Amino acid sequence: MNSRRTALTFLVPIIAMTVASGCGHEEPTLAEANLAPLTVATSEVQLVVDAQPIEVRGVVRPARQATVSSRVTGPVVALRVNAGSRVAKGQVLLEIQPEATQGQLSQAQGALAQAEAALALAGRNFERYKALRTENAASELELDMARMQFEQARGAVAQAEGAVQAASTVADESFVRAPFAAQVVETLVEVGDLAAPGRPLIRLDSLSNQQFWLTVRARDAVRVAIGDELAVSFDSRPDLGTVAGKVVEIVPAADPTTHTLTVKADLGNIDVPSGFSGRATILGDSRERLVVPASALHRRGGLELVVIRAADGTARTRAVTIGGVLPDGRIEVLSGIDAGDSVVIDAPGPVADGTPLEIER
Repeated sequence: MNSRRTALTFLVPIIAMTVASGCGHEEPTLAEANLAPLTVATSEVQLVVDAQPIEVRGVVRPARQATVSSRVTGPVVALRVNAGSRVAKGQVLLEIQPEATQGQLSQAQGALAQAEAALALAGRNFERYKALRTENAASELELDMARMQFEQARGAVAQAEGAVQAASTVADESFVRAPFAAQVVETLVEVGDLAAPGRPLIRLDSLSNQQFWLTVRARDAVRVAIGDELAVSFDSRPDLGTVAGKVVEIVPAADPTTHTLTVKADLGNIDVPSGFSGRATILGDSRERLVVPASALHRRGGLELVVIRAADGTARTRAVTIGGVLPDGRIEVLSGIDAGDSVVIDAPGPVADGTPLEIER
């Protein structure tokens, strides 16, 4: 261990010579020096083939959106929610003055009662004429007239029942309810405003099954398929880290201006408000990369350095250009070393060129 520490000397002339050797990979001629051997662990520079990630941007959208209105005409008398409120399915959102619709319902119910009374009378009259006809006390025409009156009365009852059902449905819409579990995005009326059929009252976004809508270049759309899982992160919610989004829909038509397609991915029950932006990665073309363990890299004076164990068993310090970091922590090296080179992974810093390196066993 003492010999290892004494051999780890950081010399500016050595680094300068290293830069030159890193460019052409030609081992420099070293002056003879009495350098103590150093016991090290090494790792081979590996050539890996993987898919280049492509980053795409997107925005969170609710699985369902609704702008709630009512068929009732009348002033709003109560507003039960505000923007941001979370509501359950069927929960009352606001109330519209019910007097007009209640009056219509009462009229329909009164008409139904009259129709049912007329049906009862027509039924008894029809039965009476049937009995008289069996005794030849009534003509066939009189029986047919009694039957027609009975059928008309029965039709009137059915019509009145439909009117009561329609009036009851409209009357119930005096209480405007949430069609699904949702969050209130915006209230579009205030108490005292006049509600009318077709007028928007409240905007809702669903709470579950949020979606992430990605904008993907048309040429990259072929890299995505229904069922693929994408790694999604949100700009405003770094605390969530990376979440999985499952592709559920790919809009087939491209935007003629931007030449992009929309890809929709399910986020499940991730609690992220609609409108939040984020990013996801899809796999691009395969490429070859040289990688080394992160422990093989040293930074000195603005340079990225690695120590190579040359064929003669001595150290060579080389300057390298690094790229990205792989998921397993290894570092991509763009230039300065070759596949198969043996790099030192446990040195605390650059090693004097020419230092004998013995492999740790």
